[in-house]
Amino acid sequence: MKVLIVSFYYAPEIGAAPSRITNMAEGLQKEGFDVDILTCLPNYPKGKIFDGYRGSLYKKETINSVSIYRYWTYSTVSKGSLARIMGMLFFAMAIWIFGLKFWKVLRYDRVIIQSPPIMVAYSAMMLFRCLYRRITILNVSDLWPLSAIELGAVKEGSLYHKILLHMERFLYRNASAYQGQSQEIIDHIQTFGYEKTHFLYRNLQPLVVVSNNSVPCRDTFKIVYAGLLGVAQNILSIVKHINFKELGAELHIYGGGNQATQIQQFVNQHDCGIIYLGYQPKETINSVLGQYHASIIPLSVRIKGAVPSKIFDLLPHGIPILFSGGGEGENIIKAHGFGLVSPPGDYETLKCNIIKMKEMSDDDYRQMHLNCTKASLEEFSFEQQMKKYKEFVILPTT
Repeated sequence: MKVLIVSFYYAPEIGAAPSRITNMAEGLQKEGFDVDILTCLPNYPKGKIFDGYRGSLYKKETINSVSIYRYWTYSTVSKGSLARIMGMLFFAMAIWIFGLKFWKVLRYDRVIIQSPPIMVAYSAMMLFRCLYRRITILNVSDLWPLSAIELGAVKEGSLYHKILLHMERFLYRNASAYQGQSQEIIDHIQTFGYEKTHFLYRNLQPLVVVSNNSVPCRDTFKIVYAGLLGVAQNILSIVKHINFKELGAELHIYGGGNQATQIQQFVNQHDCGIIYLGYQPKETINSVLGQYHASIIPLSVRIKGAVPSKIFDLLPHGIPILFSGGGEGENIIKAHGFGLVSPPGDYETLKCNIIKMKEMSDDDYRQMHLNCTKASLEEFSFEQQMKKYKEFVILPTT
C-alpha cells in the first residue's frame, strides 16, 4: 500500500512535531508500506533553512527508505503572527505544485494529513480529498483554533478565529478517518458529530533504551529540559522564578525557539544554577540523558488536548518527571507514577517538588525510575502501537 504523509515538519528538524511524523513514516515503512513525505525544506526550530538545503526551491531525497519531497517556504522564529502565517501559506501553495503531478498523486492509496498548521492541512484536504478523492486520514496533534485561544495567540470571536473554526470543521467533515495524540482530541472531534474511524496515536519513541536500575548520587540534583523554547512551554518564566542553585540543583537546557535569546541573556547575567546548552541533535541529547536525575516538562497554561511528547521521550531512559501542567498529561503522570505534578505557573509547588524528589529515599526514587522504563516496554511501547496502527491505516475504504 502506497502512503503519502503531508507535514509542515520532518527530520532532520528536532522537536515533538518532526519527531512524531518521522517516527510514524519510518514505522509504517518497516511495516511494509511504501511511504512518501511531502514537507518543507528543514528550518525548525532555528527559523532558517538548514545547511545543505539553502538555495533550493525544491529537493527530493531518501532517508531511511522514505522518499521525501521538500519545497521552499518562508522560515522564521518571529513571535509575530503575520510572519508565521506567511510560512504556512507558502507551503500551503507549494502543496498544489506537487499536486500537478496527477499521475503520481493517483497512485497513493492513503494520504495522512498533519494538523496543525491548520492552513496547510486545509489546503492538503482540498487537494487530495476534494479534488483527487484520495482516502485521507487527518492526524491531529493540537486542537486549533482552541489551543490558540487558550495561549492568547488568537482573539476569540475575531474574523481570524471564525476562519480557523471553518477550516477545523471542514477538516473533520471531509477526512475519511482521523487520529489524535490524546484522548481529549478524539473526544473533542466527536463533539462535532463526526463518528468516523479513529485512532489514539501517541508520540512514542521507537528506539527504546533500557537504562540500568542503579540510583545515581543526588547531592547535586541535575534536571534537564530538552525541547522547544516557546510560548507554550515558557521556560523563560521558570528560569526567572526559580533559583536552582539555592535548591541544591542544576537545570540544563537544550533547545531553540523564540525564547532562546532571552533565556541565554538571563543565564549569562544570573548565577542561579542554570546552564543553557543550545540546539543539539537528538542523538547527542539521547546520549547524555542518562546523567540526569529528573526532567522538567512544563505547559504555560492548561491546553485542552495537549499531552507533551517529552513524557514519552523520557520513559525509556527512566528519568522521573517534574510536570508543570494539567489535563491529560497530569493524569498520565499521576496514574503511572512517573513523577510529581504542579499546576501551570505555580513555581512554589514546583520548587517543593524539586526538593521532594531530590530528598526522596533511594527505594522511592528507584520505583519511579522503574515505573518509567516498564511503561515504555508495555503500555507506551512504540512497536506495539505501530502494529495496531497498521491495521487502522488499512481500514478506511472511502
